[in-house]
Amino acid sequence: MNFSAKRLSQTVTQLCLSKGIDHIVISPGSRNAPLTIGFTEHPKFTCFSIVDERCAAFFALGMAQQTNKPVALVCSSGSALLNYFPAVAEAFYSDIPLVILSADRPSELLEIGDGQTIQQEDVYGKHILYNANCKEEDEHQTFNETEINIALNTVIELQGPVHINIPFSEPLYGKVDVLKVAPQNVPARVASGVISENLDEFAEEWNKSPKKLILVGVLAPNSIEEQYINALAKDESVLVLTETTSNLYHENFIPAIDQLITALDEDGFKALQPDILLTFGGMVVSKRIKKFLRTYAPKMHWHVDTKKAYDTYFSLSNHIKTTPNIFLKAFLPKTEEVVSTYQNEWLTVKNKRIALHKEYVSTAPYSDFKVYANVFKSLPNKIQMQVANSAAIRYAQLFNIPSSVQVFCNRGTSGIDGSVSTAIGAGYASQLPTVLITGDLSFFYDSNALWNNYIPNNFKIILINNSGGGIFRILPGAKDTKHFNRFFETQHELSAKQLAKMYKFDYTTAHNDIILKEQLSNFFSSSEKPKILEVFTPSEINDTVLLDYFKFIK
Repeated sequence: MNFSAKRLSQTVTQLCLSKGIDHIVISPGSRNAPLTIGFTEHPKFTCFSIVDERCAAFFALGMAQQTNKPVALVCSSGSALLNYFPAVAEAFYSDIPLVILSADRPSELLEIGDGQTIQQEDVYGKHILYNANCKEEDEHQTFNETEINIALNTVIELQGPVHINIPFSEPLYGKVDVLKVAPQNVPARVASGVISENLDEFAEEWNKSPKKLILVGVLAPNSIEEQYINALAKDESVLVLTETTSNLYHENFIPAIDQLITALDEDGFKALQPDILLTFGGMVVSKRIKKFLRTYAPKMHWHVDTKKAYDTYFSLSNHIKTTPNIFLKAFLPKTEEVVSTYQNEWLTVKNKRIALHKEYVSTAPYSDFKVYANVFKSLPNKIQMQVANSAAIRYAQLFNIPSSVQVFCNRGTSGIDGSVSTAIGAGYASQLPTVLITGDLSFFYDSNALWNNYIPNNFKIILINNSGGGIFRILPGAKDTKHFNRFFETQHELSAKQLAKMYKFDYTTAHNDIILKEQLSNFFSSSEKPKILEVFTPSEINDTVLLDYFKFIK
């Protein structure tokens, strides 16, 4: 077995190995050659080569999202690591563990006009959990080991991105067959799971409140045990609102939040206004629920999360630092059911909305709305569904998703920039067939994601192409803006057909309801190649159909 001759490379690779960080995504370069040699020539590392650093970073993010283990990224010096930044920010806000390993020029070559150099130390600013800035000289071995240990333990303990900047002087390609270093591995700490707060005080408030609202944002599948889900569902003073990305299901929960609250008047909002708001999970998609809770504030808001609690609704009173499952296990035995009509009243409203929803779907013209209705209705069981941002994730909130479907979306920063790459990385790491639901702008923006040798054969893309950013037509006043078509909606005539051919995807299209249903009938069947189904919709009516939907279900 060969190792890089560089002590820093050996230190990094050996500590990654000791801590179980064994998936390494490498973007080709020269300055990072010592790291590339160190990782690729060791049989215990699984290495991936992806040229485009932005795609590489989101691919790594998708793998880490599925495995809940850190994935390392290796790049050359200069602008290379800047291309990681969108995925770094997403990982920071979505609590996904990434290790950025950036090769750098030695200090004497910085800021003197040498090629491919930028100021790499601390380059990610506040969007990183830890910056380790290594020093190349051998006398700094103890310092480097300490910094690398801290960075790698941080990514394991706190689940987010860390950056290790590693200077290498030439020559870069030297190898040895015996390690020069034996870095000390300081083990990461294991979370205790102990709740520091006195839950008796919380239970006292809970047990005297007839209106408790639980709102669940992004949550990994199976985060909460079924017994706790059932306990919440049977408490008539508790109303649970979920989003598609919460991966939480029960017939007494309300998954389509906007469907429920869009038509409410002031009396309705006051009736829904909770005494206590309890929140789990990450970012929430619905802008309407945010506006409601900011306007009709609860008396208190408790957020349960191991790391952070955002004051999204301007009423945060307590941050309970544990997981939802651990919290409910400790908290629910202390609670008492309160006589209340709160849950029942809103489940009655939910059922009325669903009846109107079904009626509207049956008569709606061919449009984005109709296409999403057909797509979500046709989803098979036991798949992983990755959803792109913008319109796709918002439409996903309006329709039933089978409970066996695992749903993911990059909601940390809500960007369209890495949806395809993330889905491919997640598909590679998952045991389930993966389907990406995406709009056209998100797809074309990240089309370099298809330049990837690790796309599973069971990976599928449903691309809804409305020839531009159709979601902007829905925003109040947007269509009246000068140059709307060019600078807001960005109309285009692009198709994925040639991309599919170049990257060897099976490709089919649909332009109307009948053909779409025909294509969907066998689209999810197994195949020898990944697939793209491109569905073209009429951009001129999509916004009207959706706005009419919300009027209809009032």
